[in-house]
Amino acid sequence: MSLARPNRILIIKLRHHGDVLLSTPVAAAVKQRFPDCEIDMLVYRETADIIRDNPLITQIFTIDRDWKKQSKRAQFTHEKNLFLALKARGYDWAFNLSDQWRAAIIAKYCARSSIGLAYSKRDNALWRFCHDFVNPDLDWTHHVVDRHLNILPPLIHPHEIQAEVSMVVSNDTRISLRQKLRAQGWNEESYVLVHPGSRWLFKCWEDDKSAALVQLLLNHGRNVVLTASPDKTEQAILEAITESLQIHAGVNVWTLSGNINLRELAAAIEGAEMFVGVDSVPMHIAAALDKPQVALFGPSWVSRWRPYSENAEIIWAGDFGELPNPETIDTRNTNRMLKAIPLEAVWEKVRQKLNQTEQKAV
Repeated sequence: MSLARPNRILIIKLRHHGDVLLSTPVAAAVKQRFPDCEIDMLVYRETADIIRDNPLITQIFTIDRDWKKQSKRAQFTHEKNLFLALKARGYDWAFNLSDQWRAAIIAKYCARSSIGLAYSKRDNALWRFCHDFVNPDLDWTHHVVDRHLNILPPLIHPHEIQAEVSMVVSNDTRISLRQKLRAQGWNEESYVLVHPGSRWLFKCWEDDKSAALVQLLLNHGRNVVLTASPDKTEQAILEAITESLQIHAGVNVWTLSGNINLRELAAAIEGAEMFVGVDSVPMHIAAALDKPQVALFGPSWVSRWRPYSENAEIIWAGDFGELPNPETIDTRNTNRMLKAIPLEAVWEKVRQKLNQTEQKAV
């Protein structure tokens, strides 16, 4: 098969969970244009679950960040084995969506043709040597999905396809999630899923406001599922919220805190009436599943990181007070930068979205 009609393509995305999920439109675009083409992905080991059940992906190769903690000999062996495994796949094209030199070298030597993006910090001859084509890197005014899709030329032009973010939930994962909810007394009741936390506190709303929002949902007859990752910061947020709740007859709160994996979280979001959360990977999962949602944003490039869905409502803290430039943020900052968002504004959006959902169900 010629380069113009590829048999096998490698997509490289060495970033966080949300970044990997938002790179799936590239795989979808290739499948639309070349249905018989095999697509592999190279990601960090801890992010692989986000694409584990995705039928667009033939094989997932991973890099373990802990390799660098091992001896130089062990690290070299891991890197060599990965390189040989990728080389054996015989890729026609490598789409490098990462800015690391390791990714550039793999793209160069593991595929017949490689494409990268013109990252400003990689504007040099060596980066261009590693890629047969270097496409423009779209600025912050463009969504990250559009940025990723800009990797496709000259093989595919983005305007030729309609690519969506793809999050797939397997039936086994649904069964596992439901078993965990049933263990808490859930009996197939409908619920709103609220994921209030992020490993980065500057992206979080205040706990008392989150608790008040959950209480309003309960007072209006809605069951709630509260979720958190195993991260201690997120679990502390959930504990602070649940401690203040008053649960009355006819409604329930079920908590999944650190006892579900990412795929089970996706299953929980899939089964919800709607999703409420902050700028983090669960928000992107909800968008990929086209779930009605209300998402709270702070000092992020909203145009780049908003939920990629027409079914999402965004509340930006910048509409209620001043925010620092996203480029100046220290991710270790523990200041809650969503605090300017009033409870009333969030509840109004949530109420409207629930009413819209009910009307569509009629």
